[in-house]
Amino acid sequence: MPALCRDCLTALTTERRCSSCASFRIVRHEELFDLSIAHMDCDAFYASVEKRDNPELADKPVVIGGGRRGVVSTACYVARIRGVRSAMPMFQALKLCPDAVVIKPRMSVYVEVSREIRKMMNDMTPDIEPLSLDEAFMDLSGTAKLHGAPPAVMLARLTKRMKDELGVTGSIGLSHNKFLAKVASDLDKPRGFSVIGEAETDDFLRDKSVRLIWGIGPAAQESLDRAGIRTFKDLLRWEQQDLTARFGSMGYRLWSLARGQDRRRVSAHTPIKSISNETTFFEDTGSTNILDGHIWRMAEKVSDRAKAKDMAGRVVTLKLKRANHSLISRRISLRDPTQMADTLYRTARNLFDQVGDQGPYRLIGVGLADLISAEQGDLSGDLLDPQAVQRTKAERATDAIRKRFGSDAILKGRAMR
Repeated sequence: MPALCRDCLTALTTERRCSSCASFRIVRHEELFDLSIAHMDCDAFYASVEKRDNPELADKPVVIGGGRRGVVSTACYVARIRGVRSAMPMFQALKLCPDAVVIKPRMSVYVEVSREIRKMMNDMTPDIEPLSLDEAFMDLSGTAKLHGAPPAVMLARLTKRMKDELGVTGSIGLSHNKFLAKVASDLDKPRGFSVIGEAETDDFLRDKSVRLIWGIGPAAQESLDRAGIRTFKDLLRWEQQDLTARFGSMGYRLWSLARGQDRRRVSAHTPIKSISNETTFFEDTGSTNILDGHIWRMAEKVSDRAKAKDMAGRVVTLKLKRANHSLISRRISLRDPTQMADTLYRTARNLFDQVGDQGPYRLIGVGLADLISAEQGDLSGDLLDPQAVQRTKAERATDAIRKRFGSDAILKGRAMR
């Protein structure tokens, strides 16, 4: 059976241990060197970056997120053993793991590491479809001649480079389509490399829960439960037209995925629809000064992400959640698309001024939508605000200083509120 040492990249046959480096980290599969659709998912990405930058955290449970009223963005595997999961309320996470080290996200650092990983991927193939900062699909079809090695070897090389050069780890899923590649990447985390071949697809899926399907949330699962569909074997009993009649457009997708079929191509040009940032408060607040400080910080984070992606947006959004969980949302279209924190802040603050007296609030969020290339943004000044051009120049200079000396090198006074 074809096999590969993931530590020294030696191609093997039946050895349980690598004959070159004695490693036991060997991946084996009949179709190992024939498959080319992959999904790479970093392992607890934000927490891994924090542990890399602070070795004292290496063996400690690390949780990335907000205060006790916030939610968990990422939990390291030490914390996950205690039951902590992404999107879990922070108070619940701290009950499960009271000794957790809670760290606020450093998005600018994560974005920079993500960029470096993307460069490594680009060395392998131009067909990359990012799903977030820490995961992406790749199509390595036809790259074996270029690299002198099959896709499996190049993927093992990628995760080795990530570990050696960036200090973060990732897990690989390799298969014959996107659906199964993503399923495979979750089978053996962290530092996993899992393969689902064409020949085994039916047997692999048959008894698995339909929760494996990406996008099946609680509401969809409830609908499937009512129809008696809990496993892929249950799905196989339904005719295509019956699934479509019952579940609409999702019905055809379910029928296809039940048979391991996914015709979606890996698309390097899937558009990003919006960029946003939000925070949940430890205590409900109606303080204009406190909320103003949060609007600025979120505008900065959204701006940083837009700049990292070389994008600008035409629409600024504001989201507020009251103490009773009711939502208020406002949006406004700009004359000129922007990526500047100053413009985002001023626009979001104007939106807030329209509804700010309806608090107290437990959550606030700022977003940028209708995204385009940054080259088409921030092209003209504001005739009603002669100082806008000067503020833009000052922000660009600030960006250069922060890039060189760190994100905390310069802070606005309002960010300290």
